[in-house]
Amino acid sequence: MRIVVTYDKEFNLKPLDEAEIIGLIDEEKKEVEQYENPGIGSKEMTMDAILSLNPDAIVVSKGFLCPGSYMMSYGRIKYIPTEFKTLNDVLNHLEELKKNMKEELEEDMYAEEHMHHRFY
Repeated sequence: MRIVVTYDKEFNLKPLDEAEIIGLIDEEKKEVEQYENPGIGSKEMTMDAILSLNPDAIVVSKGFLCPGSYMMSYGRIKYIPTEFKTLNDVLNHLEELKKNMKEELEEDMYAEEHMHHRFY
């Protein structure tokens, strides 16, 4: 399986638009291929770069995706939600993380933050 993780130079997991590095975990080769993120600053451009790598899944936390990048990827890759904060934690817990792999995400995982505010 080929699983994408987005992170910075300190290996902290980051939303697509803040990630300096797109990591591709290749389970068969037991290695992580690293690519500089050409879409830094844009979640959609980053997702475009990710999809060009043909991964099977992407590791996401709340706010990593936006509605646009989610729609671009929906049906093309699976999602692995995580609470972990670093690449190492993801690598160390990959098997259990994969058990939570999903075809689709709850809306609050990719909704833009400002959509959450309720005014009474």
